[in-house]
Amino acid sequence: MKILFLHGFGSQPGGLKPTYLAQHGHDVCNPQLSDDDFLESIRIAQSEYARFCPDVIVGSSRGGGVAVNMESSDTPLVLLCPSWKNKRMANTIKPNTVILHSRQDELIPFSDSEEILANSGLSPELIIEVGFEHRLADQDSLRAMLKACEQVVGREQSGGP
Repeated sequence: MKILFLHGFGSQPGGLKPTYLAQHGHDVCNPQLSDDDFLESIRIAQSEYARFCPDVIVGSSRGGGVAVNMESSDTPLVLLCPSWKNKRMANTIKPNTVILHSRQDELIPFSDSEEILANSGLSPELIIEVGFEHRLADQDSLRAMLKACEQVVGREQSGGP
């Protein structure tokens, strides 16, 4: 599976989450996004999307906000504690999206994920509660991220919901 991984603010390519996905046999593209310019981050991600043609886009925190604002056709999204609200741009997500979020997230309120699903007319069941803080760096969260990627891509390939 080809995964475009969009990191969060202050993160670098090659972090724990994209490395975990690569260690489990997936081809991961993990570009350096700008911490200073959100529109530039969208441009970089869009360019990598066109070049790499991923099966799924994973956006972590600010990278989730970038993913939500990209033109990504029907490519599924897996959003990890997505930081979308403070950008005042897109406030909905497409149906083939799954969100992983911790209720104990100290940076991005869990209610932000509930709100974007409600704005989109999607079921709150698309949020997977996992982890005990914002980074989602524990083993259960990493396994849940991997499983979510595999499931959304499997649904797309089978044409199912």
